[in-house]
Amino acid sequence: MLGYILRRILQLIPVFLGSTLLIYFLVFAMPGNPILGLFGDKTPSPAILAALEAQYHLDQPFIVQYFYYLLGIFQGDMGVTFSGQSVNDVLGRTLPVTGRLAVMAIAIEFVLSIIIGTVSALRKGKIFDNVSLVISLVFVAIPIFVLAFLAQYFLAIQLGWFKPTVGSQNDWGDLWLPALVLGVSLYATSMRLMRGSVIDTLNQDWVRTAYSKGLSRRRVIPVHVLRNSLIPVITNSATNFGVLLVGATVTEAIFNVPGVGNTLFQATLRHEGPTIVSFVTVFVILYVLVNLVIDLLYGLLDPRIRYVK
Repeated sequence: MLGYILRRILQLIPVFLGSTLLIYFLVFAMPGNPILGLFGDKTPSPAILAALEAQYHLDQPFIVQYFYYLLGIFQGDMGVTFSGQSVNDVLGRTLPVTGRLAVMAIAIEFVLSIIIGTVSALRKGKIFDNVSLVISLVFVAIPIFVLAFLAQYFLAIQLGWFKPTVGSQNDWGDLWLPALVLGVSLYATSMRLMRGSVIDTLNQDWVRTAYSKGLSRRRVIPVHVLRNSLIPVITNSATNFGVLLVGATVTEAIFNVPGVGNTLFQATLRHEGPTIVSFVTVFVILYVLVNLVIDLLYGLLDPRIRYVK
């Protein structure tokens, strides 16, 4: 087990270098001068332009700029935005907001998928199963921005159950509506995975053996069937967590969530290389660590899984 964990941690090194190098190249390969974008319609003097380019190392070759970035990362400094803010401060201000939103959305998705998926599997072919499958198809087909606007209008404005926008408060209570939208939009796939996994587990010989030994349904279903059926759902939820950290841009914009998505989008428009690469680097590390934890959970959920030494 320890050797497996060490190997996975060592895998962070090539992933870190490869992802940051690729993103840095894509950012600085975009046409246009990001310094000129700071002045809008005005044109700076050549002296000011040269000074700013030297300050942000934009006058250096690409590989030199990348080296300066890595040097700052190892020193705990992720750079400075073109507006003069520390990327560390921007990340420290926005990442907790998106992190709370992602955790709440994954929790909603996980609970809905387990409950509805399990009941659908146990009632395969019946009314509940058919209705839940149709509803899941509807949520898969509706774009996230449409679902967000519908939830905002009916649940927040018409019924008044939630706040229509988040704003600067962004505590746990204010994030319920965008988290509900994200969780419901993701639940359909996890619910189908849970349903299929439970149906497959119910047909296993060891489940029939458990019944033949006299174990009750209340014992077999939650302890044996559910435990061995959770692996596909947990894997999908781990993937969704990484997607939510980066891909909640539309939802954050609709509900005015001051999170990572909006900041990353604005940084892309301004060609802020340090901001973009630093954010992506943190996402890569978090994503790998989350998947490492999920891999370790496999052994707890299914004792038959053993890690190769």
